[in-house]
This record gives sequence, C-alpha cells and structure tokens, in this order.
Amino acid sequence: MPAFAPIKRADLVRYLRKAGFDGPYPQSKHEIMRHGSIRVVIPNPHEGDIGVGFLHRILREAGITREEWEAL
Repeated sequence: MPAFAPIKRADLVRYLRKAGFDGPYPQSKHEIMRHGSIRVVIPNPHEGDIGVGFLHRILREAGITREEWEAL
C-alpha cells in the first residue's frame, strides 16, 4: 500500500501498472502511461523523489483517488 507521500519514479510506474496502466511509452519530451483513453505524463528519470503536489496532479490526471491509491 503506497502512502500519499513523496515517491520514487520506479515505484510510481509500478503502482500505476498495478492500477491497470500500460507503459511507460516514449513521447517527444516525457514518457506517458495509458489506461484505455486516459494518458498520464510521467516525469523523466531524475535524482530525488516525486513530491506530494506533483503526485497529486498525476493521480488526478489518471482518475485515481487518494483512497484508491492507498488501497493499491
């Protein structure tokens, strides 16, 4: 169960896959993950974790609530 806290990019990808997303697929500047018609842009690999604010924005784009996220 991932907490709603800063998260590593690899963990974000793993949990999005667990939520039914495919990818990541390369695009022009960033990679995306898909679930049906939903496309979510994920950050490029970098040092440090993805912050809570950015995680919230990614989950909103993905249509995943905080409760659903913490239940994964």
